[in-house]
Amino acid sequence: MTTLTQVHPAATQSTPRDAILEVREVTKAFGGHHAVDACSFMVGRGTITGLIGPNGAGKSTLLNIIGGALPATSGAIHLDGQPISGLRPHHLLARGLARTFQVPRPIPSMTVLENLVLAGQEQIGERLWNAWWRPGRVGQQENEIVDQAIEVLAYVNLLHLRDAYAANLSGGQKKLLEFARTLMVRPRLVLLDEPAAGVNRTLMRQLAGYIEEQCHEHGVTYLIVEHDMDLVARLCDPVVVMAQGQRLFEGPFDEVRRDQAVLDAYLGGQVG
Repeated sequence: MTTLTQVHPAATQSTPRDAILEVREVTKAFGGHHAVDACSFMVGRGTITGLIGPNGAGKSTLLNIIGGALPATSGAIHLDGQPISGLRPHHLLARGLARTFQVPRPIPSMTVLENLVLAGQEQIGERLWNAWWRPGRVGQQENEIVDQAIEVLAYVNLLHLRDAYAANLSGGQKKLLEFARTLMVRPRLVLLDEPAAGVNRTLMRQLAGYIEEQCHEHGVTYLIVEHDMDLVARLCDPVVVMAQGQRLFEGPFDEVRRDQAVLDAYLGGQVG
């Protein structure tokens, strides 16, 4: 593969001590094509980090590898200093890593409330012997999870739709529901895949406000793959730019805006 320009010398990078996520020389090959090619970067704890680049740059593939949906061909990924390469999504959830998808994936035949309750973690009622021998504790926990789900729905202004089937929600409401599901697991790191896709500006500002609040007031770290540069400019610092499967640039968004090589060659002039 062609070696791209090195990271901008003025770029600010996390150190292992303050990094919650480390991507180390990760490669994903499909036959002879390297969708991700020896890509490395870190996500600082308590940041909202943007991951941007042109279509086909490898962003979503890399997000799928980090989130456990795809295995890497080579390389390593560490969460809080611990290796997580090859772990399945439910194991990553247990470690505090949650994700959303560009196309939301609620269970359409379940209500909004039921979708959130299903996302509740460590439900002891899932083990048959607990239902037999600890029915009181099972019922108590179920009530606690329902209460948590109602609180989350109120937070994202979906409480009035608690009994609506997820299939009947608008695209924007499904995005909010998917974001709400991440809150049910009390995550430390959330991977957001195109949160602005298919969402009107009013709802996008609402979702952006939730992301900022969860990060700055509750310490949740976000890694966001996004094409909407207005949203990236508002939320993300730092920004990692990918092109041809590699990291091209890492630093503040203002430097992305001023780097003409990045704009012309890899972002098609859409930032500026």
